[in-house]
Amino acid sequence: MRRRVIAGTVAGGLALAGIGGGLFAWQAGAGADGSATPYSREVVDRNGRLLRPFQTDDDMWRFPGAVADVDPLFLRMLAAYEDRRFRQHPGVDPLALARAAGQWLTSGRIVSGGSTLSMQVVRLIDKRADGRSMAVKLREMARAVRLEREIGKERMLDLYLSLAPYGGNVEGIRAASLAYFGKEPRRLSPGEAALLVALPQAPETRRPDRFPETARRARDRVLDRMLAAGVLKPEQVASGKAERVPLARRAMPAFAWHAANEAVAARPAERVHRLTFDRTQQEALEALLRERVRSAGAKLSGAIVAIDHRSGEVIARVGSADPLDHERQGAVDMTRAIRSPGSTLKPLIYAMAYETGIAHPETLIEDRPSRFGSYAPANFDRGYQGTVSTRTALQMSLNVPAIALLDGVGPQRFYSRLEQAGIRPALPRGEVPGLAVGLGGVGIRLFDLAALYAGLARGGEMPPLAERRGEPAPAARPIADENSAWFIGDILADAPAPEAAQSGRYAYKTGTSYGFRDAWAVGFDGRRTVAVWVGRPDGSSVPGITGRITAAPILFDAFARLGPYAPLPPRPAALPALTASQLPAPLRRFGPAREEASDVRDLKIAFPPDGVHVDLGATRGEMEPLAIRTTGGRPPFTVLVDGRPTVRFGAQRQAIVHPDGPGFTTLSVVDGEGRSASVTVRVE
Repeated sequence: MRRRVIAGTVAGGLALAGIGGGLFAWQAGAGADGSATPYSREVVDRNGRLLRPFQTDDDMWRFPGAVADVDPLFLRMLAAYEDRRFRQHPGVDPLALARAAGQWLTSGRIVSGGSTLSMQVVRLIDKRADGRSMAVKLREMARAVRLEREIGKERMLDLYLSLAPYGGNVEGIRAASLAYFGKEPRRLSPGEAALLVALPQAPETRRPDRFPETARRARDRVLDRMLAAGVLKPEQVASGKAERVPLARRAMPAFAWHAANEAVAARPAERVHRLTFDRTQQEALEALLRERVRSAGAKLSGAIVAIDHRSGEVIARVGSADPLDHERQGAVDMTRAIRSPGSTLKPLIYAMAYETGIAHPETLIEDRPSRFGSYAPANFDRGYQGTVSTRTALQMSLNVPAIALLDGVGPQRFYSRLEQAGIRPALPRGEVPGLAVGLGGVGIRLFDLAALYAGLARGGEMPPLAERRGEPAPAARPIADENSAWFIGDILADAPAPEAAQSGRYAYKTGTSYGFRDAWAVGFDGRRTVAVWVGRPDGSSVPGITGRITAAPILFDAFARLGPYAPLPPRPAALPALTASQLPAPLRRFGPAREEASDVRDLKIAFPPDGVHVDLGATRGEMEPLAIRTTGGRPPFTVLVDGRPTVRFGAQRQAIVHPDGPGFTTLSVVDGEGRSASVTVRVE
C-alpha cells in the first residue's frame, strides 16, 4: 500500500513538473507538428487509386496517414493495446505514469515509460530524442500535452498512422500495409491488423521478412490481448492466428511506369499527381502486352494507348512490355518514340480525298502498276486487284490507290492538315513532304496516331489529349469533316478482323513499316480509341511481324479488356447512301493525276509557304540547309536566294538551298519558259 502511495505521488509530481515546466519552456519550432516530414510522392488514377509511389529523398516509403482511410478494427486494436485512455487523457495518462513509476521504484530502473500514443508521436517527430532518461520523458510529456492542445486528437492519431516505424525504410500504416500485404489498409483481417499493431514496438527485430517466427509470436500476443479486452471474439482470434505471416516484402505498385515518371519530372514540387488513367484498365493492358510480347519473340517490346475519345482523356498508356526488362529496352517509352507508321495514315488520306470532293467510297479507282514521277509504289503482296472501289481499296490497304489519292490531294496539303491538328510528323533532314508520306515515309508517335484516330471517331474533331485530372482542355482541332470521318469509320469497321475475332465491331487499320521494323494496329468503337505498336526499340528488323498478324490481335483483346463494346455512331442524317451508279459522273471513276495534265502556267513554290518562320538552327550556330519544292511550270528550274542564282534542278521538282543566315530571305524560282514564283520566309 505504501509503495502505491509513493508511486502515485511520484507520478503526479512527474506529470506536474513535466507538463507545467514544459508548457512554458518549450516553444514549437518549424515542423514540430510533423508538417516538415517528407512524404512519398504519389501518382494516382482518376479515382484516387495508387498507380505508382516514389521514395522520399531520404529513401523512405512514407505516406500521410488518415483515420478515415484505415480499417476501424485496427484503430480499436491499436487503442486497446497501446493507449486505452487515449480519448480521455490530455496527452499524458497519469494512471499509466503511476504504473511506470511503481515499476521504477521496485526495480530501480525504467521498465516502461507509460507512453501514450501522443508521446510516441512526439518521439517520432523529433527523432533526435533518443534514450529513456527521465529528462527525455519529461520533455515528451510536455510536448505531447501542448501538441494535443494545438492539433487535437484526430490529427495526433493521423500523425501516428503516418510515422510509426514498421522496419527498414517503411514508415506509417499505409506503407506497411502495401509492403507486407500488397493492399491499402482500409480492409484488414484480424491477423493483419494485429501484426501492424505489434511491429512498431520493435520494428527491426519483429520484421516478418527477416524474423517471421518472432513476428508471428508478437502478432499472436496482440490477438490474445484483444480477446481479453473484448475487442475480438474467439473465432476472430483463431482465424487471425491461422493466417500466414508474410515472408517477404511486396514491391510497391508500379503501374503506368513511364507516364508516372513523366508526370513527376514535369512537376517535381507536387506530392500527389492525379492522372486521367483508370488503374483497373491500365493494369489489364499492361498484363496483356506483357503476355503477348514475351511470346512473340526475343528483344521485342510493345506499347498501347487507350483514349476515351468523348472527353479526350487518356485512360491507359503502356510505354513498354516490361519497364525493367533491359533486354527489351523496357525503359524506353515507345508511346513517345518516333517510328514509321506504315499504312496507318491511309485513312486520313481517304478522308481528305472524300472531304475535298475528288472521291467517294463508291468511286472506282485503278490498282495497277503505276508511276508518279520517279515514284512507283507497289502493294505489300506485290499483286494488284485491278479496278476496285475506294472503299475496297482502303479495306484491303492497297498502296497504289492510296498514293493516287494522295497525289490528288497533294502531299504538302495533307502534311499541313496534320500540322494544323497539332501533329508534327518527322521528315528526314532536308526533305519536303512527298508521296512516300502515305506509305510510312514519315515519322510519328503512337500517342499522336491515337489522337488522329480519336479525331476520326469524334466526327472529325480531334480532341486535345489530357493525362492530368482537373486541367482545362484546349479546343478540339479539325482533322476531317463529319461526313468524311463517318465514311472512314464505316469502311474500317468492315475490314477483315483477326483470326477468331468478330468483324464489324471496331473500325481499325493496321500497318507494317518498311523492313518489318514496326507493327501497328489502331482502331475505335463508339467510346474508346486504342493504338498498339509492336517492334524492337532499337529499330532493327523483325522478320515476320506485321500489323495484321502481330498487332491486330492485341488491339482486339485490348478492347475486350477495357469493357463493354460501344456501338459506332449512325450515318449522319444529311449524308445520303449512294450507289456507284448514283454518283455524279466525275465521281464514278478516279483518274490518275498526271503532271502534263496540270496547268503548266501555274508555277508555285509548294514549300516553304510564304511568310513562315523556318527553324534552321541559325540562332544556335548550327545552320542547316533548306529544302524547296515546286509545282507547275516546265523544267529546268533555277532557284534564286535573295536574287542570287544558286541551284538548278529538273523533273524532281525539289532542291536544297543554303540561306546566308538568320533573318528574312526571299526565295524565287524561274522555270524553263521564264515563269517565276517567289516567297519570303524568316530564317531562324
